[in-house]
Amino acid sequence: MTRSDLTPPRLRVQTVPIEDPGPLLARLPAEDAYAWVRQGDGLVGYGEVARHKPESIAEADGWFHDLVAGTEVISELDDPPAGAGLMAFGSFVFDPENTAGQSVLVVPQVVLGRRNGRSWLTWVGSEVPELPARTAPLPPDDVRFSPGGLDEEAWPAAVAEAVERIGRGDVDKVVLARDVVAEGATDLDPRWLAGRLSVAYPRCWTFLVDGLVGASPEMLVKREAGLVMSRVLAGTIRRTGNDDRDLNLAAALATSSKDLQEHEYAVASVARALAPFCSGMNVPEAPYILGLPNVLHLATDVTGVAEPGVSALALAAALHPSAAVCGTPTDRARAVIAELEHLDRERYAGPVGWMDAAGNGEWAIALRCGLISETDPRQIRLFAGCGIVAESDPAAELAESVAKLVPMRDALVG
Repeated sequence: MTRSDLTPPRLRVQTVPIEDPGPLLARLPAEDAYAWVRQGDGLVGYGEVARHKPESIAEADGWFHDLVAGTEVISELDDPPAGAGLMAFGSFVFDPENTAGQSVLVVPQVVLGRRNGRSWLTWVGSEVPELPARTAPLPPDDVRFSPGGLDEEAWPAAVAEAVERIGRGDVDKVVLARDVVAEGATDLDPRWLAGRLSVAYPRCWTFLVDGLVGASPEMLVKREAGLVMSRVLAGTIRRTGNDDRDLNLAAALATSSKDLQEHEYAVASVARALAPFCSGMNVPEAPYILGLPNVLHLATDVTGVAEPGVSALALAAALHPSAAVCGTPTDRARAVIAELEHLDRERYAGPVGWMDAAGNGEWAIALRCGLISETDPRQIRLFAGCGIVAESDPAAELAESVAKLVPMRDALVG
């Protein structure tokens, strides 16, 4: 790590209100593009004025705090919304001890934002930038799929081994992921994938950070104006497309002892992690059903009031990895993952999102996503994971993983 990476630069940041720029993702150029969009609102950025490759989430939070301290901010916004002014996009590896990947925090040169009917432009430097011309992203061409670390025959055997270890008392819950490799005839355009995902899954958080693109339904933590929210998803069933059948499936999911047990582990891990940093926490006694186009989830929104000075990224550091993507107890579950998965998750299932100078931010868990290869941009690895508990059935878990791969498969070939 170089000294320039450790020491944040001194920046001059300006923010002005603008007319509605239209679809945010349509403003992204082909290179150095970043995005965070939900139901049309959000943030998109391009260019790069500072990049940090942190060894931990906590270290990234410290680096950004130092950057803020040395930045001159000029804003023409009254009562600036979260995300206006100096901000950074970031994406973090799932397990720093078992990966060849690297976490990243990037301050873009230009950011377009829209929230609740207000739009703004932020840039770094003295001159007002020209917004890039709208260029249509290119669709993938002749995409082929192949197995990743474990194929559809080997992966259920890993699930069965995990169930056996749970039965022995080695671990209470473990989340096992699998990957699928997709390859096109030409380089993949992440803007195409982000655009398709944002249209198909508007209630999810669509993200694009350094080749990691996806639409996550799970908010690890959101901090805004001192309020904190973490959305926990654990317990999943695939939709049929028939409304009456899906209502029956929702009822079955809400009463499934296996899924409720898996969900309870995940909610408890989030509540424990947030408690030291929050006051007035609310942890609902029972989950609700979150319906997405491809699946139904058991969901719980844990809320609270952040203690003064606690940033969104500091909260993300305390929460990651939650039981929803790792298991419980955490250390033992992480060891089982490293042994049984036969893949490098890299930034899959790690925090992905943004933060601003006031400590506000949104950090989702990088799910329903793919990672474009740095060495061959025709290739992308798609990921799906399932929570394994004592009652898990390997065949059912494989079916669940197939359902969770649908968003990225459809974005590539649908």
